Amino acid sequence: MTIVSVAYPLAPVGPDAVGGVEQVLHTLDRALVAAGHRSIVIARADSRIAGELVPIPVMPVDEDCRGAVHATVREALAGVMAQADVVHMHGIDFAATLPPPGPPVLATLHLPPSWYPPAALAPTRPDTWLNCVSLSQQETCPPGAPLLAPVPNGVDVATLGATRHARRGFALMLGRICPEKGQHLALAAAHVAGVPLLVAGTAFPYPSHLDYLNQRVRPLLDRCRRWIGPLGIARKRRLLAAAHCVLLPSLAPETSSLVAMEAAACGTPVVAFPAGAIPDIVEHSRTGFLVRDAAEMAAAISRAGDIDPEACRAVARARFGMDRMVAGYLAHYRQLATIPA
Repeated sequence: MTIVSVAYPLAPVGPDAVGGVEQVLHTLDRALVAAGHRSIVIARADSRIAGELVPIPVMPVDEDCRGAVHATVREALAGVMAQADVVHMHGIDFAATLPPPGPPVLATLHLPPSWYPPAALAPTRPDTWLNCVSLSQQETCPPGAPLLAPVPNGVDVATLGATRHARRGFALMLGRICPEKGQHLALAAAHVAGVPLLVAGTAFPYPSHLDYLNQRVRPLLDRCRRWIGPLGIARKRRLLAAAHCVLLPSLAPETSSLVAMEAAACGTPVVAFPAGAIPDIVEHSRTGFLVRDAAEMAAAISRAGDIDPEACRAVARARFGMDRMVAGYLAHYRQLATIPA
């Protein structure tokens, strides 16, 4: 098959990608090439692709540029549509770049359905389909949305499970620096618990994100609780394996959590708010703790040592492997392209 994937155009795809969407697309691109399929990826020019990259210029993260970005993506897509068996779209703005009628389109809803324009969930383009990344996310979709079966996300459990490191006393938080991820709550919990905290992630130059960084996050940083910026994949794995626990105080209805899956694969417990699909990933008192606020998070940090690392790894091996995710998407591609398995 020839699969044309369309990334979110303002973030690069590759092994060191910050966002979960870009990490999933990176995994699918590599898997398609390894299986002998043709992978064409429309993504930012600084992306690292295993297949064929159709580059989009690196443009500023700016609302004023959004129309130009969408036009560039539509032009790139028009140039490869004739070669596609299936077009797989990943960005939250996919509806603004849908191609004319032709090969089937699959749009994966990586984010809460309520974050998409209502028209995006009821596409009028023929042969256009949606899929969610968890059952709990699918249950929040509007009736009548053209949904295929959900495909749960997966991570490289084998590599993560083989990443061993002496445990340190710090807590770790990974993710975009933005209000809905709740870094200020992780910092507050770390202060109360009296533990070091490393906050890793990128602050994209959206005004609301920068205001949050400067007004809610920076005032809580000190010598023991530090923002260390984005991580490359090797350093991320070392820190996940060395951390006392990983904190996920998300205020958004999470559709999945690659971070929680990666932590489990490393044998590291997760202390999280039960937001969206998080209770489907973090098993309370087995692979971590589900808590309601920063005070409960602080108390659970001290109990993280009670979690058995091998139990975490066993859950990850049984439930979070990326092979299952790849197989799910390959099945959807074959179904849409009417190609037998």
